[in-house]
Amino acid sequence: MRDLELGRAAAAVLRGNWERGHTVPSRRLYPHQWSWDSAFIAIGWARTSPGRGRLELESLFAAQWADGRVPQIVFNPAVARDAYFPGPDFWRSREVPGAPHRETSGIVQPPVHAVAALAVHRASPTLGRRFLRRLYPALQAEHDYLLRERSDGHGLVTIVHPWESGQDNSPAWDAELARVDAGAEVLAGHRRRDLDHVDPTERPTAADYARYVAIVENYREHGYRDEEGAHLFRAVDPLFNALLAWSEEALAEIADIIGKPSEPHRERAAAIRDALLTRCYDPAAGHFFALDRTGARVAERCVGGFVPLVLDLPSDVVDRLVAGMTGPRFALNDRVPLPSYDLTGPAFDTTRYWRGPAWINTSWLVMRGLQRHGRHDEAATLRAAMLHAVRQEGFREYFDPATGAGRGVSDFSWSAALTLDLLAPGSPPAPTPPRRLTGAPN
Repeated sequence: MRDLELGRAAAAVLRGNWERGHTVPSRRLYPHQWSWDSAFIAIGWARTSPGRGRLELESLFAAQWADGRVPQIVFNPAVARDAYFPGPDFWRSREVPGAPHRETSGIVQPPVHAVAALAVHRASPTLGRRFLRRLYPALQAEHDYLLRERSDGHGLVTIVHPWESGQDNSPAWDAELARVDAGAEVLAGHRRRDLDHVDPTERPTAADYARYVAIVENYREHGYRDEEGAHLFRAVDPLFNALLAWSEEALAEIADIIGKPSEPHRERAAAIRDALLTRCYDPAAGHFFALDRTGARVAERCVGGFVPLVLDLPSDVVDRLVAGMTGPRFALNDRVPLPSYDLTGPAFDTTRYWRGPAWINTSWLVMRGLQRHGRHDEAATLRAAMLHAVRQEGFREYFDPATGAGRGVSDFSWSAALTLDLLAPGSPPAPTPPRRLTGAPN
């Protein structure tokens, strides 16, 4: 399929998944609005319909909680209440003071929304400036919530559910999940709708799902307040924190555009980056690792450990990260995107998602980081791999890291959206900082 045909097919997927002001990730499996999906989708809409990109983000932030959190899921009231599990009757957001009128989940996802807002603005600067003025306070409140309520006390923010990482059943969360006491009875009375659409070998196990449910139930009993005893799971995710810092950079650019102070955002971005280097980066391994609730590094190499490349990093760190992704553990090539987990790791699985399969969004993030640091050959290789995957298999949710075979659902929105971005002429990194960040290491 030629680029023009591929672009038309990608745009058709987004149009087919458009639902009254937002885009569903998949008509079959994900019939509501997902938070970080909408950020990637808005980046795709910016390439073909900036107006829909603006609506995508505005509809998501219309469901922002009073404390600033942007929910992982915004439920569509036109969809059957049991069409997805866990659905609105499980989360019970209507019972929580400060929750929006729209029913939502009570957890968050990686905060890449300011990056998306900036991309939408660049696609239509005149209308986009008014859009940025409207969205800026909500984006700032999102970051403030995370830095205030989710601080680990050492410069980084925590996630309180594996789903918040976006990398749901990554091996990085196994040890922390094992602390959660949950038997099969936790799932009694619930029906996992994902298994209606996708082979069970590609989805989290029943044991993991029971733990996911138990974590939410405990948080829900605390009214989704980030207080003592509310969290059965706590971890620091390098991907989540890198995207928070990257979005702080984007907020700095947005602030410059709309005439707001920008330096505080640059300072916050630099502080998060420095904490990532100090606490998550292992110089001997050349990789950024997740941290467990005690602050100890989790010895599992995951694709999220490359995502800090979107930030301003010392050249020796960049060199070590590139060596890791081109070596046998991640085997960068031009046929299949980066695997989600170490190909040689003990928990590697070619089919179960986030335990090996390759995703377009994480490879796109790593590619942006490579471009930022002038590693254009590796970035071009990764771009070729993503485009080859969707040409051969369509806009699948994820791909077999060995064969490239499509896995999960078809017509997946962020795979289509980021393909549109990959195909755009001269597609630059977003955001593009005008200068070196305050406090950057030498």
